[in-house]
Amino acid sequence: MPEKILYRTAATATGGGRDGKTALNDGTSSIDLVVPKELGGPGGDGLNPEKLFALGYAACFMGAMRHYAASQKVKVPDDAAVNVSVGIGPRSDPGFGLDVQIAVSLPGMDPAVAQDLIEGGHKVCPYSHATAGTLTITPTLV
Repeated sequence: MPEKILYRTAATATGGGRDGKTALNDGTSSIDLVVPKELGGPGGDGLNPEKLFALGYAACFMGAMRHYAASQKVKVPDDAAVNVSVGIGPRSDPGFGLDVQIAVSLPGMDPAVAQDLIEGGHKVCPYSHATAGTLTITPTLV
């Protein structure tokens, strides 16, 4: 748990959940959600919770890695990229689980330094911390 909350936001979901709407309580963003075909929905270009999680985790991981890099006095390449893949499927007990994979591109960087940045970013990232113990996530250098 954080020692001090520096920022907080909130969102509210309405409708059917995965086929409803979600909006930030401050009114800055509202999203219509669509169930993927693979989960029995119509599919299409809409967003769903897995897409939203992938978007947030990728951005958060990049920020965490850059934060860690600055503490180590290492420059992250301008063309660095973090790709987060989120899958969903049934668990052995009732319910569903997530599979999350992170691939990091750090072009031109020494592989040992790059690996240290990835591992350091994973330790700093709040998404990684929140999923520790429930998901096995091993970010990889690509």
